[in-house]
Amino acid sequence: MIGDVFDFEKPIAEVETLIQELKSPQRREEALREGIDLSAKIAELEEELHRVMVRVYKNLSPWEKTQLARHKDRPYSLDYIRLIFDDFFELNGDRLAANDEAIVGGPAILESRPVMVIGQQKGRDIKERQRRNFGSAHAEGFRKALRLARMAERFHMPLITMVDTAGAAADLHAEELGVSEAIAHNLREFSLLKTPIIVTIIGEGGSGGALGLAIGDHVSMLEHSIYSVISPEGCAAILWHDKSRASDAAKSLCLTASNALSIGVIDNILPEPLGGAHRDPVTMAETIKTSLLSSLNKLDSLPSVDILIETRYQRLRRMGEYVERTPSEEDSNDG
Repeated sequence: MIGDVFDFEKPIAEVETLIQELKSPQRREEALREGIDLSAKIAELEEELHRVMVRVYKNLSPWEKTQLARHKDRPYSLDYIRLIFDDFFELNGDRLAANDEAIVGGPAILESRPVMVIGQQKGRDIKERQRRNFGSAHAEGFRKALRLARMAERFHMPLITMVDTAGAAADLHAEELGVSEAIAHNLREFSLLKTPIIVTIIGEGGSGGALGLAIGDHVSMLEHSIYSVISPEGCAAILWHDKSRASDAAKSLCLTASNALSIGVIDNILPEPLGGAHRDPVTMAETIKTSLLSSLNKLDSLPSVDILIETRYQRLRRMGEYVERTPSEEDSNDG
């Protein structure tokens, strides 16, 4: 972790720094000359590091989880595709306007089974981030996703999507090409798609940009990912005209995986390696792969495509349920 760290990670960084100092060749040579065995001290510090990490990462606030979901080293869609699937072949273009590199996708093999994979890609360095628009897709990106989804339906391939975006593109170009209509179109068409759809929110699940890929039969969230109708900064700017209150907005938005599970927006939470997915991408990829295979097995057990679509429809209908009470009923419950 040594380098840029979040405020809540500073206690962890301090212990890691001590461990690195003791493990450095110079320090080991000095200890050897003095006849000192550093192994016991290093082991003690590593145990302390584990305790500190457990304490910190098991008690993250919504805003701290937001920061972790945006971590610069967090694995992106292409990282997971490389680790989980075989023979991925990327397809480009929406056949209407252009190719949006914020959306990546194509056929791949999952444990000998052909599937279609679509994901959002933010980019690592500044050039790639600009090229991919930081993972915020324009209309052509969502239309590319729909083209690939229909291809999956045509060839009877399950569709697997990975969501990781702060939101859809909101610039003039996006509006000119109809990004809102493209997202709405995806909501309708994905809900009617005649093939299993499995969604995994791997980082940020922001607003309509996320929903354009997030309609499915089974939706999972990584432990430290987020899912919300708007970014905390955007919410704070609208409610209080003050982006610095993003932490307050994050708490009010109920954007954590546990919040989403409690209200039925997702189906399960995938545990991350201690410290976040970026600390052990291989283990995180194995967890996602296991979840994908389990979900596919359950969806394969459905007797027909019609039942698959009806089950998906009922799942969507259950979202947003609420109970309405009259003032008199509230008073009687209080009494």
